[in-house]
Amino acid sequence: MTLIGITTYDGLSEIKTPIAAVGQHYIRAILQAGGTPVLIPNQLDEVGWREVYARLDGILFTGGGDIEPGIFGGEPHPRVGELDPERDTLEIPLLRLVVAQEKPFLGICRGLQVTNVALGGTLYTHIEDQHPGALKHDWYPDIPRDTLAHPVRVEEGSRMAEIFGEPLLQVNSLHHQGIKDLAPSLKAAAYAPDGIIEAVEMPGHRFGLAVQWHPEWLTDQEPMRKLFHAFVQAAAA
Repeated sequence: MTLIGITTYDGLSEIKTPIAAVGQHYIRAILQAGGTPVLIPNQLDEVGWREVYARLDGILFTGGGDIEPGIFGGEPHPRVGELDPERDTLEIPLLRLVVAQEKPFLGICRGLQVTNVALGGTLYTHIEDQHPGALKHDWYPDIPRDTLAHPVRVEEGSRMAEIFGEPLLQVNSLHHQGIKDLAPSLKAAAYAPDGIIEAVEMPGHRFGLAVQWHPEWLTDQEPMRKLFHAFVQAAAA
């Protein structure tokens, strides 16, 4: 059994009671790839999440709300929202531990941004206003989440290229923030047509990859299934 930890978000149920949750598409993608999902609640203290971490074979850092801009010196913007201090407090040190111990990890959307910030990079706090010539990247909320918004070009010779087996992918786009300054230990592995970094990887790591789009909504595409399968395989090893 390959245990994959999945980070969660805090929210409210339909009857306005607090919940810790994650989209089922993440769970289904891990199950489809042969892994066993384990949800990681943000309410764990450091002793608690470290005990859970020790039992996991890999970590999936999921999408969600924005990271507190003060953590990375980000420019204030009215679109910054869905801040969750407990989630930042758990995920950033968790990502650093995963990197230090070379435990396989995959970041998705916010997960890519957490990866970059935790390792010393910065973000555009709203791409449309801060990146000249930006495409529309925020194809939400009233748009199907599997809408193919734009292509991404995968860097030749990257681990992503090896996994996907294709130099050009059509992806969805459900974010308004993105990488501004890339963390020194990361390598850009894919780009949107406007130059926004859409995937990163960590050279030398057993499996340290992150993507800005949401592959869990695109598992009808073989390259996206290959990504989850490669992640679970690395964790199993």
